[in-house]
Amino acid sequence: MRTIIELPQDQLTDLDGWCRREGISRAEAIRRAVAAMLAERAKGDAGRAFGLWRGRATEALAEQERIRNEWR
Repeated sequence: MRTIIELPQDQLTDLDGWCRREGISRAEAIRRAVAAMLAERAKGDAGRAFGLWRGRATEALAEQERIRNEWR
């Protein structure tokens, strides 16, 4: 799918230099950047969830059972 983006001149200049060194097109560079950002964000979501129950007054397994019993 095609899309149009606007970049400030300094970013465009830096991007073009990087693309020349890597031997890739602007489009490929932007695809790689988006893929890297999305992969990093996906890792971040899991990292924020880790230890979510830490610091609660009740033990996590007991709290989980209490909540599940509400569904019955």
